Amino acid sequence: MVLRLENIKERLKKLEEVLSRLEKYKGIELESFIEQVENQWIVERGLIVATAIIFDVGDHILAGYFKVHAETYEEILKQLKDLKVISLSIYEELRGLGGFRNILVHDYLKIDPTLVYENFQKACQIFPRYISEILKWVENLKSK
Repeated sequence: MVLRLENIKERLKKLEEVLSRLEKYKGIELESFIEQVENQWIVERGLIVATAIIFDVGDHILAGYFKVHAETYEEILKQLKDLKVISLSIYEELRGLGGFRNILVHDYLKIDPTLVYENFQKACQIFPRYISEILKWVENLKSK
C-alpha cells in the first residue's frame, strides 16, 4: 500500500465534521441523555463513524508509510505511539477505544447509555487532539 496524504486529510476532515455535528449533544446532562433514546442513537452512530476514521487513518499510515500491519484496533494505536506518530499522552487516552468500538458495533443489544455518555464526553476532548497530532505528523513528513 502507498501512503496517500490526501486520503488522510480527507478522513480527518470527515472526523472534524462528525465531531462538529455531535457538538450540540455535548452539553446534554446524563439523565436527559438516558431518557432521550434518539440522542443516544445519534451519538452512538457518530462515535462509530469517528472511531472507524481513527482506526482507518492509523492503519493507512502504518501500512502505507511504515509497511507494518496491525492485527487489532488496539495494536494500531500502540504502533502509532511506538512509531512516534501520536504521543504517549494521546495513546493512553485512546487506549481501550477498540473495545468500546466493538461494544457499539457488536454488543448493541446490551449497550449501556452511561458508558456511551462517558466515552462521548471523553471523545470530545481527545479526538480533536488526535487530529492535531496526525496533521502535525503529516506536515513533518511533507517537510522532509
